[in-house]
Amino acid sequence: MNAKAETVDALVIGAGAAGLMAAVTAGQRGRRVCLLEHTDTIGAKILISGGGRCNFTNRVVGAQNFISETPDFARSALARYTSADFLALVERHGIAWYEKTLGQLFCEGAGAARRIVQLLLDEAAAAQVQVRTGVTVRDIAHADGRFRIETSRGAIDAETLTIATGGLSIPKIGATGFAYDVALRFGLPLVPPRPALVPFTLTPDDRARLEPLAGVSTPVAVRAARGPAFTEALLVTHRGLSGPALLQASSYWRPGEPVTIDLGGGGDLGAALVAAKRERPKATARTALAALLPRRLAELMSAEWPEKPLTEWRDADLRAAAEALRAWSLTPAGTEGYAKAEVTAGGVSCAALSSKTMAARDVPGLHFVGEAVDVTGWLGGYNFQWAWSSGWAAGQAI
Repeated sequence: MNAKAETVDALVIGAGAAGLMAAVTAGQRGRRVCLLEHTDTIGAKILISGGGRCNFTNRVVGAQNFISETPDFARSALARYTSADFLALVERHGIAWYEKTLGQLFCEGAGAARRIVQLLLDEAAAAQVQVRTGVTVRDIAHADGRFRIETSRGAIDAETLTIATGGLSIPKIGATGFAYDVALRFGLPLVPPRPALVPFTLTPDDRARLEPLAGVSTPVAVRAARGPAFTEALLVTHRGLSGPALLQASSYWRPGEPVTIDLGGGGDLGAALVAAKRERPKATARTALAALLPRRLAELMSAEWPEKPLTEWRDADLRAAAEALRAWSLTPAGTEGYAKAEVTAGGVSCAALSSKTMAARDVPGLHFVGEAVDVTGWLGGYNFQWAWSSGWAAGQAI
């Protein structure tokens, strides 16, 4: 390696959640760490998360909350650096937080996500981590057990190299395929990347049919063919379907496959209509449905129901009509893509990495963390927890 290059123990590329955690953890071990970011913003995704409040973790996190072609890979890191560990760090820095539905933990107050970034920068400063922004990596070489990184600000010689540059989602804040390029350069396999936690678009026919529902939101249970059911809100937009339940399902969806939506939100719509028949026998079934679902949605979904009072419906027919609403199936045209995707699924194959250290098995000293790796969390703070846990695991080794 060129003697004129700056020498560090550990070089981390990407100053997002995972990169910051890896750099801080290594620095706390006394390692000389340099953290590079190609944009001028530290923790860009942290800053925009949760509308500026940052859903920084979830109360309960396990491998079951993640998608990967190596399902158990995340278990080790998640068990060794838990959501309770990160919450303790948040509390040590005096950051107020609150818990929303389904165990989601947020910072208190608008714009409070900046305090999470500042927490990490304060920890980095205490650990004497060198943090540099606006630095472009031009080349990476590996020889004699060390890495030489040519940058727009000169060469750096490092014992270990950690790639924490994320995936392709939200390119407007600087997302690129850099991590994938590095992986391929060193012979590591990739699981094909795809947008995840992303709104669906609809076919022209479905879009025209659902256009009157734009802005309607309601609790539903949604299932993609490959995944579990998610019971949260659906939101109809001018372009398609969104809302937490649809975003969750999108991570499991593949083009051409249907999505099944239970408009009863997991409840028994049939029983509710039969009960309405007893209470309001002269009302129409459509009127009864409008008391259970948003009016515009109820009118559209019951448009072909006969206009007759509930008393003239057999209970079995009411239940059958409700069952159709509990198994509404449509095939999305696609998704809104990386521009609207909260995360990128796929990435560097976990089969090529150590679950303990996040190191490439065949390239000593090369580590991948966070969203760059084929580990994708559910909506609700899980992806940040993966960033903290994988970054910590790498930081213990670099």
